[in-house]
Amino acid sequence: MSFITDNLIYIPISAIMWFWHKVFAWVGGAIPGVDDPESNGLIWVLSVVFLVVTLRVILFYPMARQLRFSRKMQSMQPRMQEIRKRYKNDQQKMAQEMRALQKKEGFNPLLGCLPALLQIPVFLGLFHVLRSFNRMGSAFGALGMTAEETRTTGNYVFSPEDVQNFLDARVFGAPLSSFISQSVDQFAAFVNPGEPLDFSRTIIIIIAVPLMIVSSLMTHLNAKQSFSRQPLDRSNSQAVIMRQMMLWVFPIGILVTGAFWPIAILVYMVTNNAWTYGQQHFLFAQMDREDSAKEEVAREKRNALAPKVGVKPVNPKKSANTAANGGSAEPASNASGGDVAVKDTKANDATSSGAAPAPGSKPKPGQKPSGTKNTSKKKRKKK
Repeated sequence: MSFITDNLIYIPISAIMWFWHKVFAWVGGAIPGVDDPESNGLIWVLSVVFLVVTLRVILFYPMARQLRFSRKMQSMQPRMQEIRKRYKNDQQKMAQEMRALQKKEGFNPLLGCLPALLQIPVFLGLFHVLRSFNRMGSAFGALGMTAEETRTTGNYVFSPEDVQNFLDARVFGAPLSSFISQSVDQFAAFVNPGEPLDFSRTIIIIIAVPLMIVSSLMTHLNAKQSFSRQPLDRSNSQAVIMRQMMLWVFPIGILVTGAFWPIAILVYMVTNNAWTYGQQHFLFAQMDREDSAKEEVAREKRNALAPKVGVKPVNPKKSANTAANGGSAEPASNASGGDVAVKDTKANDATSSGAAPAPGSKPKPGQKPSGTKNTSKKKRKKK
């Protein structure tokens, strides 16, 4: 187990932090007035800050996918709620329908939770690396070393000289790997053997407590910002409990457990929360622009299909029939109707003018046969 954690977590994290420390120590050595940049507290703080930046840049794309999955989850809520209502008495069927819906929409809950899960080993790994600079005592990661031993023992990729530089570094007078609940006996590792302590627990409290408060407050604000885009389904008790935990329990937990966290870990927490807040704000704004662009495209399509003012709507079925007949239906009917009208007009003109039809011709409807009256008179005379 230690082989896996050392090679996959502790060594990579310590290597990133070591790299940034060397970069900023080189920069600090070129700045006049910076004494002993290798043991400068600000330089070590910057190495922790840029460790966070490096890790969050690597996790940026997975975190963006997580937010998009949250947005898709939000759009799926009405259908999921309908499934819960329909199969509330059949849990197995409900689970099958939920999986079918997720498969249809391409939603994978594991991928949505993966970025948050990846941050857990990173946090635990950094916690272990920072605590391992001082291995006095018998707590987790400690080896019960003396002050002299811990100052001459390397810490993963950090050499013994790097360990001494870190232990000698101060942030407003407090060692970076010190914490509020730390035993006074372990304070001896932060000074050279035989030298008096140049700090006290009060200084550690003065530095650590504001960092704890800021980290707790930003954890609450990040959760609030995230949940502001997600409607709460109160019928799902697990979702309600999880929301309350992230809004209140986790921030309060930072205040309670912050006494056991080294100052460098608190710097990590503040930096990580600040990055999360800015990243969420950026990604939410980007997704809002994408949604607005999609709505604009849909609106333009609707406007293109909508009839213009004063123009009679076109019936698609009539248009299809007209195209099948090879021309416009209305002109054809007018043409045929026009021929009929001309013929009727000629017949009416002939009738009104008194012109008799030609002998032997077939009488038209409503017209007396020609020669009938004269023929009947001649027959009566002969008789």
